[in-house]
Order: sequence, then structure tokens, then C-alpha cells
Amino acid sequence: MEAVDQGTETRILVADEVWCALAMLHKNHPQRVSFSAKEILDQVRTEHAHTDIHAGVQAHIYLHNVANLGPNSARYRMFYKLENDTYRLYRPGDAAHPLRKGKIAPKRSELPAKYHYLLDWYEREYSKQESAAGPAPIQDLVLRMWGLGKEIWEGVDADEYVRSLRADWGAQDGGKVSTPLA
Repeated sequence: MEAVDQGTETRILVADEVWCALAMLHKNHPQRVSFSAKEILDQVRTEHAHTDIHAGVQAHIYLHNVANLGPNSARYRMFYKLENDTYRLYRPGDAAHPLRKGKIAPKRSELPAKYHYLLDWYEREYSKQESAAGPAPIQDLVLRMWGLGKEIWEGVDADEYVRSLRADWGAQDGGKVSTPLA
């Protein structure tokens, strides 16, 4: 859907409208880490991109835009929910539910020109910052082990290592070659 100005009302996707509201809060209050759902909703009302608040606005704040919750229908990764039930904009590298592969910010072509400065700010400044607590921890315990012990195998050719282990198999069985599964 392309964003178009129709008289006094601007067409904007609900997910993008809510993202813009949270981006404005972050930009106007840089000392704050996150914002409540009520603050985001109040900002949507203040900005009034539409004459009425769309029914889906609250669902986008609480669920559809939230990267670290299981997806319902939308799979966006636009917000990150903190433990104190407040929200901040998603940053690349934040933990996200594995089924959420959607956009992290509005597409410029679908956003009214008056909000392009928010995308510029997000790309130039916000998305490059680390959160106060550092990057979000990886939740999957197996994935946390990624790369563990890699220094042990540095400079070792895997095929050569296996050949060296098998080199004396025949000597141990008196010259008979046996396989471990036989």
C-alpha cells in the first residue's frame, strides 16, 4: 500500500503509525529507555495521522509489533518489550521470536514524507546504539553455545584429524579392521 495524502487525512499502515509514535517519543525524550503502552497510544492520538484511532492500534502496540513475543497474525519486529512491560524500538541484534521475520521499521515508500525524518534518525542513530543492558541475551541455550571451544580446533584440518584417529585401528585388533558398529 502506498502512503497518499487524501485531503486532511494521510494513509498510513497501522503498524507504521504506531512505530512513528514510539519513534517520536524516543526522539523527543532521549533520556528515556522505554515507554508504556498508554504513552504510545497517547502519542498516536496527539499525532492524529487519522481522524479516528484505528481499532488495531492497541493490538499493534501490545502484540503485532513486538519482536520478542510469539506472533499472532503479524510477524513484525518493530518493538522490543522489556521486563517492566514497557516498550522500546527494536534494534538489529535484539532477541526476537524465531517466527518473527517481518520488517523492523516502516518502508520509506509506504510512509508519508512528513515522517521520513524519523526513519533517517532511526537508521543513523537509534538502531546503532546498544540498549542500556547491552544486547539482548540469546534465549535458546543451544544457540548460546555457538562457537564455544572453537579456539581448540583453530588450524586443525577436520579430515586430517579423523584420519589420524583411524590410523591405528587395524593395529589394535591384530591387523583386523573392524568398524565400531559391526
